[in-house]
Amino acid sequence: MILCRAVYGEIMSFPKKTDVSIPHEQPSGGVHTQLSELSPAYFGMAMATGIVSLGTQLVGLNSIANALFLLNIIAYTTLLILTVLRMSLYPRRFFGDMTDHLRGSGFFTTIAATGILGSQFILLKSNYFVGAIFLVVAVLLWVGLTYTIFASFTIKEEKPTLDKGISGAWLLIAILSALLAEHVGQPGKLEMNFLALSMWLWGGMLYIWMMSLIFYRYTFFPFSPADLSPPYWINMGAMAISTLAGSLLIINVPHAPYLASLLPFIKGFTVFYWVTGTWWIPMLLILGIWRHVYKRFPLKYDPLYWGAVFPLGMYAVSTGRMSQAMGFDFLWFLAPVFLCIALLAWTMTFSGLVKDFLRRARAFRV
Repeated sequence: MILCRAVYGEIMSFPKKTDVSIPHEQPSGGVHTQLSELSPAYFGMAMATGIVSLGTQLVGLNSIANALFLLNIIAYTTLLILTVLRMSLYPRRFFGDMTDHLRGSGFFTTIAATGILGSQFILLKSNYFVGAIFLVVAVLLWVGLTYTIFASFTIKEEKPTLDKGISGAWLLIAILSALLAEHVGQPGKLEMNFLALSMWLWGGMLYIWMMSLIFYRYTFFPFSPADLSPPYWINMGAMAISTLAGSLLIINVPHAPYLASLLPFIKGFTVFYWVTGTWWIPMLLILGIWRHVYKRFPLKYDPLYWGAVFPLGMYAVSTGRMSQAMGFDFLWFLAPVFLCIALLAWTMTFSGLVKDFLRRARAFRV
């Protein structure tokens, strides 16, 4: 119950988009205001909790994995209910966010969170039926959100400049498809692996497009400490996702003969993705030190930090899976090391969420 109330109470902490006044959608204040301003990126909490759960399961900490799994079901359900309520009560604000260059990308966390939770049902509970349902939902969300958001970005008449409209954000359908492909018979296995391969390749292409813009924004526009928000860790996390998806495709080769002819290509690109993600870690640490130590940007709880927890957990899981799939035993030690870091980051962020909620509750009573 604390989690549900904390999520609801923390909605106001996200950066707000300045909207024109919409008379018949004006919230009456209090919780209504918070609901109307719910950030579409809040599913990052479900993403982070889910991937840390899968990471602990990978290294044999099953009790922690199951506890986080239950917690993630609560988080995902709460966020889903709040999102549906916001869409029903404040449709202009909700759909208006989809056309906003900064907030629109946050909707993709819904797809990622759905894929992660579906993967948890498969790996922790061997519930392939529920996992398949989450896959269908993730695919539908991907189709709907991708074409809606990118089409609106293209046709809108007023667009922000690059330094104001680009940040770090989204491939988990590939992972969920590959996991399900291990446990379905023919017909079905071929189609699942083909979907996983297609999403893996498309995700890599999208990363190249987006990363080119982000890197250009890094190097040729003014960059303040406030601009370096925690979701920039997705620069690394996206590559970790691609590494995990590629590793699962390699594992599935014995059950999908057509993948065998592509095996050298898949292995090469999997290592390419992993190396790229690994390169980002020192870079992001250096920028973090510049932000908080040199520029003395305050380090306090911000819900956006869930966007930094997720990539750490994903890097741990993807490195562990890649070492298994490709026989890179010398890399296995990185999985528990980064899992510990991710678990610590998750604990600190969750503690900050609860403390901030309690502070707000006390202020409300006064």
